[in-house]
Amino acid sequence: MSERRAFLILHGKQAANDEVRAAVMARRKEGWELTVRVTWEPGDAQRLVDEALGAGYPIIIAGGGDGTVRDVAEAMAQKDCEASLVLLPLGTANDFARAAGVPLPPDEALGQLDSAPRAVDIGDANGQLFLNMATGGFGSKVTANTSEDLKKILGGSAYLLTGLTKFPEVHSAFGRFKGPDFSWEGEFLALGIGNGRQAGGGHQLCPQALADDGLLDICIVPAPADVVGTLTTMLTGGIRGLESVSVSARLPWVEIEAPEGLDLNLDGEPIEVRTLRLSVRPKALRVHLPANSPLLGGQAQALPPTHATAE
Repeated sequence: MSERRAFLILHGKQAANDEVRAAVMARRKEGWELTVRVTWEPGDAQRLVDEALGAGYPIIIAGGGDGTVRDVAEAMAQKDCEASLVLLPLGTANDFARAAGVPLPPDEALGQLDSAPRAVDIGDANGQLFLNMATGGFGSKVTANTSEDLKKILGGSAYLLTGLTKFPEVHSAFGRFKGPDFSWEGEFLALGIGNGRQAGGGHQLCPQALADDGLLDICIVPAPADVVGTLTTMLTGGIRGLESVSVSARLPWVEIEAPEGLDLNLDGEPIEVRTLRLSVRPKALRVHLPANSPLLGGQAQALPPTHATAE
């Protein structure tokens, strides 16, 4: 049986994508056996991963946005399988793929089939898995409130525009954060806990994160007196702007208490929690990424917390 076999799980909205069809046909002409299945409703990704693994496919391709990638990656990691994952970025943001340096054109993305897979970490939030990032506060509300029509017109810039229009509605959340040699509590505007580096259409909340170091990067933006000024700095100031207003750490786990409740977004999956433990499942998934991917480092050291009080 040839090992040049792959199983493509394609988001239903991309079923008529001519570029994807052409890319699949091109790989087939090169000798690849590519089976294509399309998602229709929640739960399909899990079912299709089971189908692919049951049929012995060595590679599974996630064709869609960050949510599709999360669903497929979670299903694969939960199975503790030997199959590897290829990313075919077809969403608006494609945050994990962009940060990892995966090419966006479908024909180039499927070129990753020929690369060697690398073991990467998976984030675990009370048993729910995520590949890229958990976000909370203002950032998650922007993601949730950005319309599909606006994303079609403006792409990733839609998130920034939505963020700017939501300034009058911004309010902070209260949380207590605890991890190894790290403790912080207070009101905050935004939160990013990243295995990847960016969320919300390109905003780098965890600009130094690595996907294979066994650690999560923590970024907390405390609530200041000048809310609009801080958010403007965060959204438009790049990495330096973010670092100037945030608390950061790199930890194997962190526990959060939010007595009034906290809305989080796990790679597109909204959850509401009062208590949450986020941790890393090291090297839990093999993913085909470029050899020079910025997310691959492997030997990173824990970052000393900034602006935090050590216990």
